[in-house]
Amino acid sequence: MTACPLILAGRCYCANHMSSFAASEQSSDLSAKTAVLLLAHGSPEDPSQVPEFLSYVTGGRPLPPAVVEEIRHRYSLIGFSPLACWTFLQADQLSKSLLSRSLKMPVFVGLRNWKPFISDTVKAIASQDFERVIAICLAPQNSRTSVGLYRRAVSGDGNLPFKMDFVEQWHDHPLLIKAFAEKLGFGWQRANAENGAKLPVIFTAHSVPESTITEGDPYENQSKETARLVAKESGLDADDWTFAFQSQGMSGGPKSVNPWIGPTVEETIRNLKTKGHRGVFVHPIGFLCDHVEVLYDIDIAFKQFAEKEGMRLWRAESLNGSKTLTAALAEIVSSRV
Repeated sequence: MTACPLILAGRCYCANHMSSFAASEQSSDLSAKTAVLLLAHGSPEDPSQVPEFLSYVTGGRPLPPAVVEEIRHRYSLIGFSPLACWTFLQADQLSKSLLSRSLKMPVFVGLRNWKPFISDTVKAIASQDFERVIAICLAPQNSRTSVGLYRRAVSGDGNLPFKMDFVEQWHDHPLLIKAFAEKLGFGWQRANAENGAKLPVIFTAHSVPESTITEGDPYENQSKETARLVAKESGLDADDWTFAFQSQGMSGGPKSVNPWIGPTVEETIRNLKTKGHRGVFVHPIGFLCDHVEVLYDIDIAFKQFAEKEGMRLWRAESLNGSKTLTAALAEIVSSRV
């Protein structure tokens, strides 16, 4: 285990394998009948767990050994993914924010592809006789490939002992937009100063198969809408920014059979190079915290690609423990009460 990315040392969530049920245990004497459930993807704690982790991601479908090894290698380069750490921190901050609003609601965490699994968290909530659960997926843009899978994971066989209030989307929430704009404003200005000239901004979100979009999924439009709103909030001109999809899938099969939406970040970097730019600033607005798609795909792979093209790459900080993000989540919960 590498040093805690949250600078929590001995109190590190990941190192201590903190239970997602801790918040509810601390609040067991409260009379609240409503709980909050934060849902996230999950990630392995060290590279040796990657094969097991991928089996959950694919639902047991085997991947080519070369693909498994490549993903394990990526995790080895970043040490480990702090996704769970940041998610637990966000849950803690949200619990305190709700309490300050006189809302005594415990905040649980459930991960879809790693521990604590959503199914285990749902059982813990049910055992404490909560009557209603407000579930928020920490993927603000709605897609059946993400939010849809989280909803099914929570619902299980459909026999939930509580009423579930599932937040389908919050890609355009004003405080979410403000949180992204805060990170953009700080990072972009500093990068421009280092570059000596204004850098073009590339907003990114995780790609999905084209078939998902052609079947009516709102994800592509919502991702671009988030970017447009962040650009507007930040005072960017139309020619200051563009959009690209990153982290196209590694299914092991030919992409021509089931291509993923683009343009890719690599294509976008090359296009900006042809326009005379010698650097880019990447702002991932499809992710709320650091994990492999940020720490490897952007910080390592895209940065190396840019260098080969004779360009430099900077990135906005992820929201991670942003208090503005916490305020957005608190407003969403409050609006559902």
